[in-house]
Formats: sequence, C-alpha cells, structure tokens
Amino acid sequence: MPNEEESLDSAALVGNVGVHAQLGIEAVELSKDRVVLSLPIGSKVHQPYGILHGGVSALLAESAASIGAALNVASDKAVVGIELNASHLRSAVSGTLIATATPVRIGRTIHVWRIELTDESGRGICEARCSMAVIDRPAE
Repeated sequence: MPNEEESLDSAALVGNVGVHAQLGIEAVELSKDRVVLSLPIGSKVHQPYGILHGGVSALLAESAASIGAALNVASDKAVVGIELNASHLRSAVSGTLIATATPVRIGRTIHVWRIELTDESGRGICEARCSMAVIDRPAE
C-alpha cells in the first residue's frame, strides 16, 4: 500500500483534463476507504429525452471506484476496470450527481467496489459495482 509520500493527490486522480474536466467532475472526499465525487447535472450530460444519460452515471461510478482502488495499491502498480454493473433507479434532470464508492474487497490482484449514486438530497439515482484488476504500472 502506498505511504503518504506515494499517495496520489486529488489533481492527479481526478485531473483537470480529459473527461473529468469536460463534465465538471470534482473530488469531494478521497481516502482508501471512501471516495466521493460530484458532477453537475445539466444539458451537457442529458440523453435525447432531457434526462441524465445512464452512461454518465456509469462513468462517474467507475471513476470513483478507480480512484479508490488507485489509493490502495503500491506506486509500482496500477488498476484497470474489468467489470461494471449499474442499475438505474431514478432519472434526474438537474442538480448534482454524487458518487460514493466504498470497498467490498481489496485483494492483492482484484478489488471490488460498491458505488451509490445519489442526487444532492440523497435520493438514489443508480447503484453500481465495479471490479478492478491490479496490474504492474506500464512503463512511461
């Protein structure tokens, strides 16, 4: 497991480039036991019927699980998603989507995370589970 010097900072994990920046994803809480991310719900993340696109919920769920898993491996390791299951419970049109990821199992080669996605008032939007493989960090 990484020590404090090896831990990735929030900028490295969430980043200000790529899809996280494009969608406005922000880190609310980052720890080895809990990751909370938020995303504004608006037209940028709507599907054609004007509601939150389910793929965006899946993206936020996998992002939260990936960050949590990354915080739990040594600096010479990386994590990659190998399975994602998401059940959409309710639609949303506006507000904030909040993903809270907690570990089900942190193994040597496989991590499994549960992700609860809610709106800002705590109503369930999506329930997800993500499995991550621990691999050797690719050469840069």
